[in-house]
Amino acid sequence: MLPLLFLVIVVAGGLYVRSMMREQESPHPEMTDDHIKSAWRKLGFFCELDAEKRVWLLTGSRAGLLYFPDLLMGYVADPKNATNGALEHYGPYGSLEVMTWMEPGMNGNAIRGSLVDLERLASLVETQLATAQPGERLTIREDYAPNSPYGLVLDVRADGFDPSAVDREHLGPTIKPQVPDKPKVPDKPK
Repeated sequence: MLPLLFLVIVVAGGLYVRSMMREQESPHPEMTDDHIKSAWRKLGFFCELDAEKRVWLLTGSRAGLLYFPDLLMGYVADPKNATNGALEHYGPYGSLEVMTWMEPGMNGNAIRGSLVDLERLASLVETQLATAQPGERLTIREDYAPNSPYGLVLDVRADGFDPSAVDREHLGPTIKPQVPDKPKVPDKPK
């Protein structure tokens, strides 16, 4: 029994280390600005990692930010996410990563926890947003993962807020829509 437990710990640790060392995925080169804007709007909020302040910053209207608990509950409900090391990427850049792990936490790569922990995080976010007003910044860390090196900040904006408006710098190259070349006009005979 002990060797089996050791093997499980080694494999889970390897998956965790691999995910921590993996480079951030860049957006697909075929993504245009319109694709990116549409993806933020579909997600409902803008997400960015502020490594300097050590927070995951989610920006959106109250209604838009409520998509985050829905996203977490969808992750929890998917049977493929039941094992430690399972993960999903969200947003146009895939920069928001949710990961199944033994203990709750947030770092520069992922928001993680057991499925029960992630369900609890969804509930914490819903509770915080229930009375939130535009202009408030709500921080979740102590209630979810007090020993976590990163926190989660919900930047609440006014109703109707467009989350794509916050994406002032693209995290990777996008392509310009193809403009067909103008047909060449033959030279006039002289």
